[in-house]
Amino acid sequence: MKFKTEDSAGGIVYKQIKSQKSKVKSFFWLITQHSQHKGWGFPKGLIGDKDSSEKMHDAALREVMEEGGVKAKIVNDKPIEVKYKYRFKENLVDKTVCYFLMEYLSGDPKNHDWEMMDAKFVSADEVKRTLTFKSDQEAFEKALDLLKNSF
Repeated sequence: MKFKTEDSAGGIVYKQIKSQKSKVKSFFWLITQHSQHKGWGFPKGLIGDKDSSEKMHDAALREVMEEGGVKAKIVNDKPIEVKYKYRFKENLVDKTVCYFLMEYLSGDPKNHDWEMMDAKFVSADEVKRTLTFKSDQEAFEKALDLLKNSF
């Protein structure tokens, strides 16, 4: 078995929607479903897979656009780091993902790329019920804390 490391970046993207009647803000979150393993998570991908000089922030924004179909802005520069291992063919991959808390700017999740079979905005409760991997669930809890502390 060969050992390999991968560094990825992505976004935990929220969208604020104000109720016309009550003026209360609700937050909805972007989640994506992978085309191959069918798991639900957040948009993410390899840093520098197309441009070796790509910066982490740029990779995160690019992946949100490609896999989530939306343009977003990073609202907190400190990434939420997730580490896990997985097997791919004859490799044991040691993966680090840096997620950035992002705010939705424009676009439609239906415009995601081929790597995802679905992308949509859902409530925080639905995110918690839907995420496939424990590492993403933990990252989401940290994102909720970051968001709370920024308002």
